[in-house]
Amino acid sequence: MSKPAALPKNPNFSSGPCAKRPGWSFEALKDAPLGRSHRAKVGKAKLKLAIDLTREVLQVPADYRIGIVPASDTGAVEMAMWSLLGPRPMDALAWESFGEGWVTDIVKQLKLKDTRVLKAPYGELPDLASVNFDNDVIFTWNGTTSGVRVPSGDWIPADRKGLTIADSTSAAFAQRLDWPKLDVVTFSWQKALGGEGGHGVLILSPRAVERLESYTPAWPMPKIFRMTKGGKLIEGIFEGETINTPSMLCVEDYIDALNWAKSLGGLDGLVARADASTKVLADWVAKSDWAAFLAKDAAIASNTSVCLKVKDPAIAALPADAQAAFAKKLASLLEKEKAAYDIGAYRDAPPGLRIWCGATVEAADVAVLTQWLDWAFVTAKAELA
Repeated sequence: MSKPAALPKNPNFSSGPCAKRPGWSFEALKDAPLGRSHRAKVGKAKLKLAIDLTREVLQVPADYRIGIVPASDTGAVEMAMWSLLGPRPMDALAWESFGEGWVTDIVKQLKLKDTRVLKAPYGELPDLASVNFDNDVIFTWNGTTSGVRVPSGDWIPADRKGLTIADSTSAAFAQRLDWPKLDVVTFSWQKALGGEGGHGVLILSPRAVERLESYTPAWPMPKIFRMTKGGKLIEGIFEGETINTPSMLCVEDYIDALNWAKSLGGLDGLVARADASTKVLADWVAKSDWAAFLAKDAAIASNTSVCLKVKDPAIAALPADAQAAFAKKLASLLEKEKAAYDIGAYRDAPPGLRIWCGATVEAADVAVLTQWLDWAFVTAKAELA
């Protein structure tokens, strides 16, 4: 098979940090208040603008608090867990590596003994109907490393007693989050909007705020996690007065991405772009004799972190280590040809490929990529003969 005639205009298909928005350049950062304090008027104004635009684009309810926090999505999730968990039993859902990580923290670090873990293998979801919402519940809305997402928020009751914590880092800005069903939402802007790494966003419902103000954890609380003082929420955190020093360059980049999102029509435009790129990949998979989605059901397949496996009988019959080597060969060939960067499966996931189809990716580039995927497969398989 000959090489395709053209390359994707942007070969960045990494699942985080993701591709920058189309048309991005360093010129977008010219208004960053570099060398200024984030506590100066200009710094606080920029942080507040980022919060306000987040609310507008994601359609976050007016009574939910939005805070910019340290350490990316991981930091936001850890803040929520260490600050909120303890008063109720836990249901912890895991169907990919990040969910597994939250389970580890809950069971081995926080040592919450009354915890029920609901697991499913990669490509599947746990039985959502069996979740006990009298308990606090934590889950990933979109499994970044498995390509599986919850289909909606319909499985979450409005009259739940416990809190729901949704790690939404590869769902926000590409999928519709059911806000009334969610008490804590976390993400990092280096995922779906292609922002720079290091910062997280933590969104709290009024119910979550009530928990913060009525409950004091039994364990020591590091300063970087503390969201209350004297039993009251530190409102400044959710108005741009960050706990630690943010990068104003990264904040400026986030503001640029949010304004780009607004220019598309906001969330509707973002979702449409992600769906369009995913459809290109899905149409190709439907015709492919060697590739398949890792997700077992199209209804739960991600439209951002799209995970593929090799279904070709000859490759599927190989030992697991040989299958992994073959998948790595595919990714290596594509990177060498500058057709796709960083599309190998996550280290803990089954062997395969992971292609980001979020809103900053162009559907036309995905279409070109599919030609290169076929070329890489034929080339790599021929080398095995």
